[in-house]
Amino acid sequence: MIPLPLARIAEITSGTLSGMADPRAVVRGPVVIDSRAVEPGSLFVAFAGARVDGHDFAAQAVRAGAVAVLATRPVEAPAVIVEDAAAALAVLASAQVAALPRTTVIGVTGSAGKTTTKDLLARLTARMGPTVAPVGSFNNELGHPLTVLRADQDTRFMVLELAARNIGHIKELTRIAPPRIGVVLNVGTAHLGVFGGKEAIAKAKGELVEALSGEGVAVLNADDPLVREMASRTEARVTFYGRGEDAAIRADDVTMDERGRASFTLRTPSGDAPVTLQLYGGHSVDNALAAAAAAYELGLPVATIADELSQATPASRWRMEVSERADGVTVINDAYNANPDSMRAAFETFAVLGQGRRRFAVIAALRELGEEATALNRELGVLAGGAGLTGLVVAGPDAEPVLEGAHEAARAAQAPPGGPPGETATRIVHVPDAAAAAAELGGWLRPGDAVLIKGPRAMGLERTAELVLGGAPQ
Repeated sequence: MIPLPLARIAEITSGTLSGMADPRAVVRGPVVIDSRAVEPGSLFVAFAGARVDGHDFAAQAVRAGAVAVLATRPVEAPAVIVEDAAAALAVLASAQVAALPRTTVIGVTGSAGKTTTKDLLARLTARMGPTVAPVGSFNNELGHPLTVLRADQDTRFMVLELAARNIGHIKELTRIAPPRIGVVLNVGTAHLGVFGGKEAIAKAKGELVEALSGEGVAVLNADDPLVREMASRTEARVTFYGRGEDAAIRADDVTMDERGRASFTLRTPSGDAPVTLQLYGGHSVDNALAAAAAAYELGLPVATIADELSQATPASRWRMEVSERADGVTVINDAYNANPDSMRAAFETFAVLGQGRRRFAVIAALRELGEEATALNRELGVLAGGAGLTGLVVAGPDAEPVLEGAHEAARAAQAPPGGPPGETATRIVHVPDAAAAAAELGGWLRPGDAVLIKGPRAMGLERTAELVLGGAPQ
């Protein structure tokens, strides 16, 4: 961050100094909310959570090198006392952006693909200058300002991921760091129960383009009608990306290799270039196009864009991570999160990557689907049960609709030759948690098999992947 004395931080946040805080002491960053992440020069922000109160770790944070604590009550350490820590953090981040007029802010939102697109775009902007981007999915009311506060006078680009849990959330995030370029990927079914419908999701996602000035650029997915309609909601210039002829930045001649990785011709108004992705899945083409369109608007040469996209590997954990065990078992860990759209994309990719092999999957019931939960989870079961798997493990609670759909689809599939009457091609079991899923798979897997692991964040199925990868025969 830009170095600031405590007196200035107190002024910006409307706070008061406490605990013998030296008003001349300078915070140089990083700003952190976890006392274990404190470094010399840090500002530790204390939040009172449901299980842990950061105020209890104030003295520990200062001993570890924090200059002071941003707190909502006096602590046994130098502190800036504010009424609302989250609001103060946002105000501090906003002041930092205002002090960086040469920094271009780029916002990325959508129901799926935000993190991958953000990672690709940050790789592209890094070719043009120092870039700050969130680690993983640091995209909410806390992660967003914490990312912004990592910027300093040398930062030329901030590539920010914006998530919405309800109407108005993205609008608030854009007030912290007003974007010059806004990228909208898609409107899907993630958090459908929270919003109540796809039109409401589109309203929330479109707050990003509404925040753009007339000097900005809205980068919109021409293949998604609800995103395409957002062109009427912005004063900014609009550029479309997609697979159709009317998209300014588009992919032609898309092919997939035997591992589920795409190659295509990147077409732009100023020339074309071949791209061969190392990322898995056909949906990665759309993420790459979105990143390419934003980078093109920033002036990066087409050949450079194509070269960087072709070299990119997954930069954030648990998103289509493909690992090989010593015995040749392939594990696809896509456990970071899940919604109906990303589940379909994952199974499409798995069908290609696991072709000619015994395939197994671990999934869990999807969350935040509202009144559609039963129907959409049943559809998930039908998808998995009809995917030609040798075995399917459904983990966690609320699994009945998934299991019902999976058994129905499996019964409709061809039974194994010579098998007992009524036996399905796919073995389907229900287990309570991630560890039990790994234990179940342990008795099924043989050398050369392939496993897909995907579920909602709350299930923590990355633990299943870790256990399965550690269970290779020695």
